[in-house]
Amino acid sequence: MLMAEAGAAGNTVAAYATDLRLASEFLGGGLGAAERADLERLATEWMPLARSTVARKSAALRRFYGFLADEGLRSDDPSAALPRPGATRALPRTLSTQDVEALFAAIAARIDRDPPDPRDLRLAALVELLYGSGLRASELVSLPRNAVAPDRPYLILRGKGGRERLVPISDRARAAVAAWRDHVPVEKPWLFPSGKGHLSRVRLFQILRALAGAAGIAPERVSPHVLRHAFATHLLEGGADLRALQAMLGHADIATTEIYTHVDSRRLVELVNQRHPLADLAR
Repeated sequence: MLMAEAGAAGNTVAAYATDLRLASEFLGGGLGAAERADLERLATEWMPLARSTVARKSAALRRFYGFLADEGLRSDDPSAALPRPGATRALPRTLSTQDVEALFAAIAARIDRDPPDPRDLRLAALVELLYGSGLRASELVSLPRNAVAPDRPYLILRGKGGRERLVPISDRARAAVAAWRDHVPVEKPWLFPSGKGHLSRVRLFQILRALAGAAGIAPERVSPHVLRHAFATHLLEGGADLRALQAMLGHADIATTEIYTHVDSRRLVELVNQRHPLADLAR
């Protein structure tokens, strides 16, 4: 139902499946017939978890019981017993422009090595697309071999929820992709192949953390999503329009994009506190 009627993305379906399976295990396999008291026990079990995690688990179970009721498999809906923590949206972790410059300097140093290693060209293409276009990790690793054309400054992606969007591709990124694609076997359907499929999100995460360490940045500060946040934050700081940013990121709701205005506001507050003449007077 989530895929066919709600248009949920594969990652969302997988997360819901995990949440339902864990809840069912806790209740001894009786999730479908659970009563309010059972769900209250489950909510107690969730108490040590982060509010955002509890919110997601509750949402998964509410959709599940709503489905059972709609299909006539239950005459009642016990999900009112589930917590509604109203998870607050934390400010996204991002990188400064100096951090990004350090990452690219580390990539350049690797590309200049003798003998050259094609994996360094792959690394350059991955980071150029992540930071230069704001792709999600799942979108990046599953790009078809010819998704990025040398004569086309954009690509069309089908992202979260199956929504299509136009993504701009910089000249730098297209050049990096072209250099890497020369090393991809012609029979491979993916731009970033690995084994019988494509590069995994876990492996991409590991590659970026290793790059961060080489660039002198704490590895835990860098991930595919952090580079996506950096793309959005730096564009907004440079004067990008919020609606244009929403379209590039593929957000269904502009409220999701507006979190970056809070990041920018925080930067402005820090700027006032550090650079305003009154800051010196206070000291």
